[in-house]
Amino acid sequence: MKNNFKVLIAEDTGTARLNNDGLLEKKGFRPFFCEKNGDSVIKGIEKTEPDAVIMDVFMSGLDAIGVMRSVSSRKDLKIPVFVVISGFNNSELEKEAMSAGAAYYVIKPYHKEYLLDRISEFLNSRMEDVPHTGGKILNFDDEMEMTVTSILHQIGVPAHIKGYHYLRTSIIMSVKRPDIINAVTKQLYPSVAVQYSTTPSRVERAIRHAIEVAWDRGDVDVLDSYFGYTIHNSRGKPTNSEFIAMIADRMRLKNKLAA
Repeated sequence: MKNNFKVLIAEDTGTARLNNDGLLEKKGFRPFFCEKNGDSVIKGIEKTEPDAVIMDVFMSGLDAIGVMRSVSSRKDLKIPVFVVISGFNNSELEKEAMSAGAAYYVIKPYHKEYLLDRISEFLNSRMEDVPHTGGKILNFDDEMEMTVTSILHQIGVPAHIKGYHYLRTSIIMSVKRPDIINAVTKQLYPSVAVQYSTTPSRVERAIRHAIEVAWDRGDVDVLDSYFGYTIHNSRGKPTNSEFIAMIADRMRLKNKLAA
């Protein structure tokens, strides 16, 4: 259910705006905007009484921590859910922001839809008086690793074999560099081999073994959802490059839809 939560967003004029695709309204938010300036954020909070505020940790005037402390000290203001955006994965800065009142500490780059869903969950739980803890929202690389891990588990690749780790690294590389899938032998395997202090031929064999194990022991329905053309046409197991490319392509499409 959409609650039409008010959200104040501090961002510079001329930059890529958080709502340039109308996603906020689609997610049930009523957006307001102000300059990326701590004093402007406070004035925006006074004027709009938002349910949530999204702002960078570093701004001209007061920074995000100063804004949160200033707002929290005032009896006349409703304290919104503060979401602090940072380009730095710094644990001390994160702790300081959370202790100052941030519900979420978000690392750039991030998925807008994922972020808005977390804010909505937080606001809904607060309305229903249900305990809900905020925290750190993972950056793009962390999210990607978790997604690939989940996919490999679903497909049935055992986590204890070397090919599992080589596959995960290969898929992540292919998401970031789509062209590398066209140079599996010359670029992909050697790149993975360097990370794991092994040889390209061992990487190739281990990935092949991991795919064979998944094909023999994995869930047919899950395999069908990822590699249906292979199953239905009785072509046998996908090649290493087919396996990596199909998962990487699906992840790239998902990322585009979430961007």
